Amino acid sequence: MNRFRLLFVRFILLSLFCMIAPRLSAAGTGDEMAAAATNFLNALTPEQQALATYAFTNEERFDWHFIPRPRKGLPLKQMSSAQQRLALALLNTGLSQRGYAKALTIMSLEPVLGEMEQNRGQFTRDPDLYYFTIFGTPGGTEPWGWRVEGHHVSMNFVVKGGDVLADSPAFLGANPAQIRQGPRKGLRVLGEEEDLGRAFVKSFSPEQLQTVVVLTNAPQEMITTNARSVQMLNPPGLPAAKMTGEQRKSLLALIANYASRHRPDSADDDLRKINLAGLDKVHFAWAGGLAPGDAHYYRIQGPTFLVEYDDSQNNANHIHTVWRDLENDFGDDVLRRHYEEVPHGSK
Repeated sequence: MNRFRLLFVRFILLSLFCMIAPRLSAAGTGDEMAAAATNFLNALTPEQQALATYAFTNEERFDWHFIPRPRKGLPLKQMSSAQQRLALALLNTGLSQRGYAKALTIMSLEPVLGEMEQNRGQFTRDPDLYYFTIFGTPGGTEPWGWRVEGHHVSMNFVVKGGDVLADSPAFLGANPAQIRQGPRKGLRVLGEEEDLGRAFVKSFSPEQLQTVVVLTNAPQEMITTNARSVQMLNPPGLPAAKMTGEQRKSLLALIANYASRHRPDSADDDLRKINLAGLDKVHFAWAGGLAPGDAHYYRIQGPTFLVEYDDSQNNANHIHTVWRDLENDFGDDVLRRHYEEVPHGSK
């Protein structure tokens, strides 16, 4: 049984469990994150701590992006090797084994990109320019958050006690999407996302494709880019309610591939919300060509979430992907309900 079939079986079992179980929570996960964040902060000098920490209410928490640019936070480049290990241990608490491997592999592409550009690009391609930022105080009873971000990686979390209140926006990209020469030739860190999406769109009938394909040319970027909040995109594409049984299985496998970048308990909670909102309401849309090498784009969206994938830049060898929670990016929905139930005075 291959991994994608296992993901599908897991999704089905989770769906059945959700019919009889109360809301899942990543109980204990928040405690692991708090311990890792505290260990990291305790290893820093006061000057480093000043760079790495912000108040939870600071607007910097929402200033996320995936391009190479100056950032707030403490980069790996300004850490000792011991501090770097503690920083990466924090990142590991939020991701699955495969998600963590993808993130580190994406970081390792920076020197490859630098060689391709022969240092003529406007940006410094450095695998140590990934920034770690803590918002608020890890642990305790109040919400706090953390972010790991740099070129083509942006992971955002909000935590309260043992619970992870939010794990999005979650962005991974790759340039080059496929290394075409040199000792790492053939590496495709986001190859599964491309192959599963293309195989899925090719499963549709000509009649279905009339609804699935929303543009003949792929957009040059994800439509939502780094927006603070997002809504469902139009046209939505084909709903799962109008797909065959096999197509629905493929759709579930594609969704699970994105959700499983996060650690299993967080991924299960995301998949549970999708199931409770109704799989029939999940839509798939495609833009661009269908053949390998063609610029292409797809999105998957339902009442609770949005996935965007775009491979159109650099001769369709530059992938951007993102997972967004339509209600709860940055913990907006959960925090709103928290503050409604537990009023907080001004500080």
